[in-house]
Amino acid sequence: MDKIQSDCPYPGCFFCVMKEANPSKRRASVLKFFRELPSQDDDGQVLPISGLWNTAMAHPNDPEFINLGIFECMSALIWKGLKNRRWLAHDQNIYIPYYAAHIIGSYTMNMEEFAERAVRAGVIPPLVELLRGRLTWVEQRVAVRALGHLATYPSTFPAVADHGEVLELAIQLASSSLEIVYSHFYQFVDRRLGYHCDLLTRGMGGVEMESRKAEEWASQLQCWSLQLINCFAFKPEFLHDICKADFLIKLPGMWGGLVNENSPAGVGLLRTICQNKVGRGHVANIPCTVEALCNIARSSDDWQYMAVDCLIWLVQDASTCHKVIDKVAPTLIDLANISTLGDYKRLGDTIVTVLQECMQLSGNSRGTISNQTKAEIDELLRSKQSLKLEKSMPKEDLHIKQAAALVVKLEGNSLFSSGNIAGAAEKYSEALALCPMKSKKERVVLYSNRAQCYLLLQQPLAAISDATRALCLHSPVNRHAKSLWRRAQAYDMLGLAKESLLDAILFINECSQSNDPDLSLKQNKVPDYAERLVKKQMRAAWLFREAALKHGGVHCEGDASDAFGQEADDSEWETASESDAENDARGEADDDTEWKNDGHQEDFCEKS
Repeated sequence: MDKIQSDCPYPGCFFCVMKEANPSKRRASVLKFFRELPSQDDDGQVLPISGLWNTAMAHPNDPEFINLGIFECMSALIWKGLKNRRWLAHDQNIYIPYYAAHIIGSYTMNMEEFAERAVRAGVIPPLVELLRGRLTWVEQRVAVRALGHLATYPSTFPAVADHGEVLELAIQLASSSLEIVYSHFYQFVDRRLGYHCDLLTRGMGGVEMESRKAEEWASQLQCWSLQLINCFAFKPEFLHDICKADFLIKLPGMWGGLVNENSPAGVGLLRTICQNKVGRGHVANIPCTVEALCNIARSSDDWQYMAVDCLIWLVQDASTCHKVIDKVAPTLIDLANISTLGDYKRLGDTIVTVLQECMQLSGNSRGTISNQTKAEIDELLRSKQSLKLEKSMPKEDLHIKQAAALVVKLEGNSLFSSGNIAGAAEKYSEALALCPMKSKKERVVLYSNRAQCYLLLQQPLAAISDATRALCLHSPVNRHAKSLWRRAQAYDMLGLAKESLLDAILFINECSQSNDPDLSLKQNKVPDYAERLVKKQMRAAWLFREAALKHGGVHCEGDASDAFGQEADDSEWETASESDAENDARGEADDDTEWKNDGHQEDFCEKS
């Protein structure tokens, strides 16, 4: 390549080529550069490749380099790294396959036309080799990203699917990615490859930064693998390969974590699977997966609506309804007061209709729905009928019902204050039966107070149900602070760390924004009990926890301090649901004061 700048020591320097003022000359020079680069062994090749990486990230829709052969060049460079280990180990060439695969992924993530050009340039075979793990997990991450983009488009999906091992490799990677990153990078600081550390931190951080970024990249490796599988899941012919029991069991537990919360991860793939009758049949046969979907549907997870979709489709399908209805119906009933969620504008009405149709369907066959489930659905239908009747009821009658409910609720508060928790729960139930359905604020309080009673009575499932109903009735949805905290405690009792963590974080957020002096944070300080629960659940829900337990990074259940490199006082990790429940029982029920200066909860019964 001709020298463009006389003061540049590198003949054919790419950066000098890009400074060429004449567009025609510049295009010719860039074209020549892309053609010749894979066959050259000069030092410093990583510099123009990293420059191209920056350009692809910043301008992924710019066709200039696409038309000049960048895909052919990147494909050849990956092959060179795979076949010529001496070249790969020379200078800084170890970085080049990573950058090359990343460039392919960036230029194909938005434009189907670019993806078609990439396929014609032969990028898929070298990407598949990286996906196999021919180099390291770092290259696997960018390879699965690029293949996921190529599989997204109808015109290029067949080319990806023609490589039959891609789906199997993606499933294996989704299942093992966290363990791979933990054991190959995170666990032993002194064994970390230098170029991995450089790529993770861009030279801007030390060991702590490397570890944080490794968790983020591990999550991306898993989530991008799931995204690639998701492209196959839209095709019925691949569902039997995807819907293996052991994989479906693991799927609900695959989530982006706090480091990658923008990915629907496992529940997103389950939603795609459940859109198809074949997929629903497989999911319905895995009770623990259905139960996990119920937990996600009740939770404050951003992807709650996806789990709700799965449950509704499972119940609507006559071939799966009888298998799941007893597990799914209680969850849907708890959610029946939500108006808007995801794409649903009248979710509650949809739930009522679906359950009503299910009841009618069960009338034609015996034993498909348990008597308890039938009773719960009947109660829901009666409540909706009561709401309709209230619309034509005189206001005076509604006020009388509301006043009667208030009297009973105050009786419940009195019983709670005296320590008669079971009696208080019964009174709150009576008050709910009296309280008009349209009195949503009052019903939020009653459900939330009864949830607290169930917590103290060590009935976490009932507490979750009532707290969820309160959150669904509240406006905005899922933002009633006291119910979030109660449900966080109940999830903690059941060992559901992720769900407890999300509710606890939302609880703190609501307190920070609240004008209620009983809820607002004192001097912007998070209450000690909330901080304890969040720390506990962050350890329990840590993405690497299972891998660390397997590889010796965490020595026993409930102790992840070694993996985090922090000292933990066992006394600090007292179960919040136990310690706070004791404080609640001593509270006064005739005022709303919840938070005292010592950070403990003194009263969880609301009077308004």
